[in-house]
Amino acid sequence: MASFAFSESSAMLLLLVLVTYLAVATSAANFYQDVDVTWGDQRGKILNGGQLLTLSLDKFSGSGFQSKNEYLFARIDMQLKLVPGNSAGTVTTFYLSSQGPGHDEIDFEFLGNSSGNPYTVHTNVYAQGKGNKEQQFHLWFDPTAAFHTYSIVWNPQRIIFLVDNSPIRVFQNSEAIGVPFPKTQPMRVYSSLWNADDWATQGGRVKTDWTKAPFTASYRNYNANGCVKSSAGSSCASTNSVNDQAWQTQELDSAGRNRLRWVESKFMIYNYCTDLKRFPQGLPAECKRS
Repeated sequence: MASFAFSESSAMLLLLVLVTYLAVATSAANFYQDVDVTWGDQRGKILNGGQLLTLSLDKFSGSGFQSKNEYLFARIDMQLKLVPGNSAGTVTTFYLSSQGPGHDEIDFEFLGNSSGNPYTVHTNVYAQGKGNKEQQFHLWFDPTAAFHTYSIVWNPQRIIFLVDNSPIRVFQNSEAIGVPFPKTQPMRVYSSLWNADDWATQGGRVKTDWTKAPFTASYRNYNANGCVKSSAGSSCASTNSVNDQAWQTQELDSAGRNRLRWVESKFMIYNYCTDLKRFPQGLPAECKRS
């Protein structure tokens, strides 16, 4: 009996150590509570009682914000309406990132274009400071005409990028074959609007037209459901809703896989996993597995 008590208490102690900095949190749709505008000298504005956030870019500066919380695994949803008209040279971002030289990062970047030409959705995953896992897409709608929902699902098994709840990319955890996967560094949510006309539009050939400034992107309905870095010592495993928990093991069902194949066949414009010129010594290991 004494030995059972010892093992049970030891297990509880280990559990407490593992979860001591994690707590489940769901935040929704109030930017005053959820984020800090961190740069841009008043170019980032929270409006409508916290329901809307706008970022602007002019010749002198862009702007950006970050979440108050850090997450170790989460589902993050954000509605964006991108810069309309001639957005060439501009980059609007929505991403997760840790800090430091060996940082982890999960990227949505929206590369502007000249009027009448489509935005490029640029995605990437960094683990332990190494990225080079780019996939790029066009969209099946005008992302400047209305708000659309962009989501990142990050759990221990995979990362899923979604647009209006349609998957456009899945990055699987392939640590078993030696591929680093972001799983130990808590990350904040970041968003920004900035000038990158040296590379963003047609490889930098099309520059930003500053006569169209200021450029403005709009954000609303930010929802973060995940494991929050905390000193409170609450478990990450319990929430009130089954739907709230779904992201922790979320994967694609047959309909999701069909939708992903549709996006890849119709709208993918670059995939590092098919770029043999870039990887003459052989494609990355995860590409061979997929």
